[in-house]
Amino acid sequence: MLPEVDIFVGNYTIIDQDVFELWVQGYSVVETVSVLQQRGELETWGATLELLTSDTADHYRTFGLLEKLLQTPTKLAEEWTFQLEPAVQKMVIQKYYEFDDIVIREILGKKLSSRTRKDLDDVAEKTGVLLRSCRRQFDNVKRIFKQVDEMTGSVVTNIQSVFLLSTPLAKKYAAIVFIINNRFETSKRKLNYLTFEDFCVCASLMMSTWTTASPLAAGGANTGPDARDDTDFDRDFLIELRDFKFLLDREKEHRNVTLSHLRGKIPDRMCSEVENNFKVYSRGIINIGCALNNTRDMRDFFVDTVEKVVDPCRQSRWKGTELEVFLQVYTDAGSALDIMTSSHSLRTTWERYMNTMRGCICQLYHS
Repeated sequence: MLPEVDIFVGNYTIIDQDVFELWVQGYSVVETVSVLQQRGELETWGATLELLTSDTADHYRTFGLLEKLLQTPTKLAEEWTFQLEPAVQKMVIQKYYEFDDIVIREILGKKLSSRTRKDLDDVAEKTGVLLRSCRRQFDNVKRIFKQVDEMTGSVVTNIQSVFLLSTPLAKKYAAIVFIINNRFETSKRKLNYLTFEDFCVCASLMMSTWTTASPLAAGGANTGPDARDDTDFDRDFLIELRDFKFLLDREKEHRNVTLSHLRGKIPDRMCSEVENNFKVYSRGIINIGCALNNTRDMRDFFVDTVEKVVDPCRQSRWKGTELEVFLQVYTDAGSALDIMTSSHSLRTTWERYMNTMRGCICQLYHS
């Protein structure tokens, strides 16, 4: 006599989110079964270990086949073999492209080459993230960079249209693309204390104000969106920054205006600090801007900012709030100089530069 067998047939592929997350994190079938067992899955469902292992292996086979589609997310909705509900599609895409900040921090500054991929064992050991997950994250970064690098317009919009990612995650990838595209130095020992978030914040600030996508760029809001690119620096702006060398000759005046507006806003001891070391802070900030038109100096932006501005501030033991006040007053004092007030273009360039520098310096200082 044949045994009775219950069969269920449906259109939609069932994705177990818990198992999928463990697969994304790089766990093997055996490791995932162990985790699920520790979570009490056997007791919850009254299942045997053999059944749990078989079910997990079946999920992994599905995920392995699904992975090819996840590399081109827009094809997922058109796929008939793996029909997923819209909410499930969104979930698997988002989870597959999520990454660990500590892993991306190790990848930044390295070439997206096969040799780098082979060396991810070191990244896995250093970060404690499983090697399979490190490889997935590396491959995703490389895939997204390769896809959107030659596209014009907003890199966030491009990433969302091609990979269907959420806005917060697309913005993170946009910062990665920007950093890699402009080949910023991020691996020097002096920068080891910086996190991925630090680079992400600074990159986002530069993308919104210093690139051709900025409303303050030549043409501004009147330029068609396809002509603006927030991964390419506005070269006209960078050239204009060289004009700020004149501030070195007006250093005393700039210092006096800064101090007159600073007193009462920060402790007297810090006002004395500004008076004694104004040259160090100001020349560091101005010289970085004057050199940004040089590609090599641009790549050393983070190194120079830490060495010439952040480190001197650390030595003077600024509080974060005091530093923010100083930089704002310093910016306003520069805008108030007669040579600035007589030239709208010059003042706009100064404020465009300093508003971003202020944010970057404070971000790198707080870390």
